[in-house]
Amino acid sequence: MTTTTTPSAPGGTPEIRKGLAGVVVDTTAISKVDPASNSLLYRGYPVQELAARCGLEEVAHLLWHGELPTPGELDDLRERERSHRALSPAVRAVVDAIPTTAHPMDVVRTAVSVMGAHDPAAEDPSREATLDASLRMLAQIPAVVAYDQRRRRGQDLVEPREDLDLAANLLWTTFGEEPAEVVQDAFRTSLVLYAEHSFNASTFTARVVTSTLADVYSAVVAAIGALKGPLHGGANEAVMRLFDEIGDASRADAWLERALAEKRTIMGFGHRVYKNGDSRVPTMKAALDRLVDHYGRHDLLALYDALEQAMAARKPIRPNLDYPSGPAYHLMGFDTATFTPLFVVARVTGWTAHVMEQRAANALIRPLSHYDGPGERHLA
Repeated sequence: MTTTTTPSAPGGTPEIRKGLAGVVVDTTAISKVDPASNSLLYRGYPVQELAARCGLEEVAHLLWHGELPTPGELDDLRERERSHRALSPAVRAVVDAIPTTAHPMDVVRTAVSVMGAHDPAAEDPSREATLDASLRMLAQIPAVVAYDQRRRRGQDLVEPREDLDLAANLLWTTFGEEPAEVVQDAFRTSLVLYAEHSFNASTFTARVVTSTLADVYSAVVAAIGALKGPLHGGANEAVMRLFDEIGDASRADAWLERALAEKRTIMGFGHRVYKNGDSRVPTMKAALDRLVDHYGRHDLLALYDALEQAMAARKPIRPNLDYPSGPAYHLMGFDTATFTPLFVVARVTGWTAHVMEQRAANALIRPLSHYDGPGERHLA
């Protein structure tokens, strides 16, 4: 039997790492931030290189299998993903039953739960069954996201197309038209950049649930719940709301001065892992610049630059990926509340890769706590 001890600070009090800051809980071969280059690596590949040359399908294969697909493997993955794109009647009925006053993340969370309930192999813990379920979620979550935005606008369902890749098809099923290639490229880029990021809050949640031997759908549902929070995935929505609140580049400096005086959290800036700036930002910012040119929205870019410069003048905190992705999704035509579900579309690849890695060398995740409540007492 192995025993463990809790590190103690002077005086015998256990050392508490709030938020598990700095605590290494396990190993992973899926991704890391390389301190030397400050680059996020997926299975060793810099994410900016993947974003320039790959779509989410190739990245999903890389995360799930450890290597980029051969042409034949990619063709097979694409064929199987496209065969699962249609929104099932059961899932559509549940989506229709959810009030449009609910957040779209509530819709996605519920839809994934229904997918699991209808999968006869949901309780099969094998890698093969988990891969099948992961592929189905990769195909069907975009259908949920697209349909949910359309129903909120009073629009009818748009059927998927098998001649489009995942990113282009999601745009098609959301808007009913093929956007310009510059828009499709920017969207592909965002999905690759959002696909994976080591032991972030939602991924760790998925691994905790998996460690109990729960099914992959339960792990993804739990991860969606964690991603909904504004300190995690919801930050890209919050960025766009900040822009709406500021309104114009000329107001950015004064707005930030007031916001900091009120001790408000400025969403879209700072990151727990990156100390020298989020390495994903330059790639997404370049995509945003191309969208700005395409749509002629230089006013939005001026606001973006003004707030970034105002922040840099006051605090050594740089933008994270949510800062350029929020306005990029806005220009594409997505409703602000749909931004975080788009994060789910991408991150389900990373979550499910971690589910499989956790299962391969599982240990129940059960940390300790230090009790600081009342001492023993009794009823009178």
